[in-house]
Amino acid sequence: MQKKTSQEPGRKAELEEEAYLGDVKKTKYGVPIDERYAVASPEERIQKSAQSLRQNGFEVHVVDTPKDAKRVVQSLLPLDKTIFTASSKTVKLSGLEESIDGPGSKYKSLRKEIGKLNRATQFREQVKLGAAPDVVVGSVHAITESGQVFAASATGSQLSPFAAGAEKVIWVVGSQKLVKDFDDAMRRMELYSYPLEDVRMREALNMPSALAKILIVNREIIPGRITIVLVRESIGF
Repeated sequence: MQKKTSQEPGRKAELEEEAYLGDVKKTKYGVPIDERYAVASPEERIQKSAQSLRQNGFEVHVVDTPKDAKRVVQSLLPLDKTIFTASSKTVKLSGLEESIDGPGSKYKSLRKEIGKLNRATQFREQVKLGAAPDVVVGSVHAITESGQVFAASATGSQLSPFAAGAEKVIWVVGSQKLVKDFDDAMRRMELYSYPLEDVRMREALNMPSALAKILIVNREIIPGRITIVLVRESIGF
């Protein structure tokens, strides 16, 4: 019998990592990224995921384009309640960030109210305002065919209103975020969402990001609390 060497466990770990990563590229900051997760899902997966989400207590709209998604979301937003836009590339690209928080907005934007506070001396007040809005508009990073929803964050600031703090939650989700199962969802966050957020953070704030906190929503028990707008086109990451 061949004697095992002390190097074998390390080599095994290397092989497992290589198998997990597969043939992926790296961002300019050296973080592995699997660009296959940028591709829009086929209609069969969209419909299967939408059906599962509805069975899990979510309200679901399926639309073709980000412009369509913006119209749906605007039709759902109240004018007399506070609205918080969670930090999201999808919300920004869809035009919802400008519509809700921009000059001339007809909505009660919490971002505007938070921006009036001094971060150095009123940080806790800012956190509290963002944690329990009447309505939060954002996105998530993966949805499985069985209707599990995954949202990742470095700080967790958007996870509180998503999970329980907000009275109403609206997520706009590109179909490229639809995945097969739990393992695929975790892989997508680690090898696609996180690397792109890391690039954004480094270029915007000169600091890396982190896949520090993950919220998994298996179902919503309060009828009508969470609405998901699935977009056939890819949008966000």
